[in-house]
Parts: sequence; C-alpha cells; structure tokens
Amino acid sequence: MRRFAGRRLGAMLGAMLGMTGVATAQDWPSRPITMVVPYAAGGGTDVIARAVAEKLQSRLGVGVVVENRAGAGGNLGTTTAAQAPADGYTVLISNIGPMAVNPSLFKNLKYDPAEVLEPVTLIAKAPLLLLVHPSVKANSVAELIALSKAQPEGLTYGTAGHGSANHIATALFELMAQTNLKHAAYRGAGPALNDLIGGHIPMMFATLPSAIGHVHGGTLRALAVTTSERAPALPAVPTLTEAGVPGYEASGWYGVFVRKGTPQPIIDRLRSEVATIINLPDVRRNLELEGAQPIGNTPQEFAAFVKAEREKWAKVVAQANIKVE
Repeated sequence: MRRFAGRRLGAMLGAMLGMTGVATAQDWPSRPITMVVPYAAGGGTDVIARAVAEKLQSRLGVGVVVENRAGAGGNLGTTTAAQAPADGYTVLISNIGPMAVNPSLFKNLKYDPAEVLEPVTLIAKAPLLLLVHPSVKANSVAELIALSKAQPEGLTYGTAGHGSANHIATALFELMAQTNLKHAAYRGAGPALNDLIGGHIPMMFATLPSAIGHVHGGTLRALAVTTSERAPALPAVPTLTEAGVPGYEASGWYGVFVRKGTPQPIIDRLRSEVATIINLPDVRRNLELEGAQPIGNTPQEFAAFVKAEREKWAKVVAQANIKVE
C-alpha cells in the first residue's frame, strides 16, 4: 500500500509540475526580456540584436532590453546566458565565436555551449570584409599580402576577441595566403572598428553589416569579401578567391539561443516571432542593404548548422595552432 501511495504521489507531483510548465509557457512573456549580446556595442552582433529587439518588444508587448556583456571572446556573455533560468526571459544573441570556435580554443570554459544552450533560430548570415585604413598602401589583396610579408612581425589586425569571427577568418586567411599577421584582441568588434577608422591598426576582417557604412563613407577601404560569391550590397568588391586566395570561404552569422530546459512552446514562439520579424519588409530590406541574408530556420536546422560550423572551425584552430595566451 505504502509503495502504491508513493507511486501515486509521485505521479500527481509530476502532473502538477507539468501543468505548471505549460502554464508558464502559455503566460510567456509576462515581464521584460533581457537580450544578452556577448560583445561591446557597435559590432555586427549588436546591430542585428537591436534591430530584432525593437520589433520583438512591440510584438510581445513587453520590454526587451539589450545587455552588452563583452569579454573573454564572448565567453562572459555566454556564461551569463548559461546561468540564467530556463524560462525564456534571458535570450542570447550570439555568433560563430562563442558557439562554434571557443569550445576548441578555450580549454577551461566554464560551460560547453552545446550542453547548456538551446539553438532557437539562425537570424542571418553575412560575409566578412577584408578592410584596411585608407592610409595603408595596398589597393588589392596581393598588395596587402606583400606589404605584410615585408614587415618583421606582419601587419596588425583587430578582432572582437579570441575566437571571434574576425579572428578565425583572419587565421584561415593566414593559412591560405601563407603570411603572418599580428593579432590585437579587443572587447568587441565596435572598439576594433573604431581603432581601424582612427588609423591605430591597419587592417581587419569585419562583418559586412557593421562596416558597410564606413566603406560607403570612404573611412575604410574594402579589399575583398569572404564568401564564395560577391556581396550584392558591394558588387564591385571581389571575393578572396577572385583576389588571389582560391578556395577561401567564411561567413559571419547571428543566432538566437536560450538556456537548455526552456519549455518547447516558448522556444517555438520565440523562433516564430524572430522569423516573422526578419521577414518584415523594412527589416529584411535593411538586412539585405547591409549585406546580411535573413534565414529564420527551425531549431533543429539551426542545431545542425552550429554542429557543422563547430567541426569546421575546430580543424582551422588545430591547423593554425591558435592558442589563447
């Protein structure tokens, strides 16, 4: 009897907890949402996050606050999201660095993102641009490579931090162009771009959405795009393959993640809202003008994409012998 009563009580508690989970999912959102960006303001991830947050706030009827948690190559913001409750009120907008590169690069991560964070949807993919300050005496990729080889330590390049899209794209470039460059890691793409614009560093790979305005304004010069095809937003800029580094291909990307254990109805609602937002005519137009391709795929498709990216860049980290000092 006692055993039967215990089983019955366990079943009742399970049912009650299940009903609580459903009720929580149905009520979501009933209070403000924090959107964590693991980089400083002004970079590509921040630009994309703020575009989504503005629309999401009006559609959900609650505040959506963007919180920049820069540091440790994006790991600080990732840890913030990993420690948050699995209730859909903390959303991480992240990219290739923390989610696909850092697990191979940082040996002492507090969390493996694949184990603690759930992919929701891929917001967009975008080429990176190989940029130089206008004072740099290189008008082509070949000239830039020659200029760097003439320097004892190579030219200095800026990144959003170890493992960021800028860093890993440059590491691949060094391998394929057979040149050496000097890494200057910042706390985000925004500060690195500011130093590039100011002439404090000569070159950088940057996501197209964060840099295209500076290219059009003449404060930066774009030598190539990193994708296999030219970017419609900058049709005169060649691909790296066309510019003399055959087979080069890399993309920046931006996606939505939540803590594992978040109720599936919340994940589905969040994915649906983000997919709708990035396909609104004004948002889609702005993304495409900035060179980003809106995606909005399913959680399952996004999870497979992240897994493939992680495997690809783990090989580059190993081949380039990239280590965090």
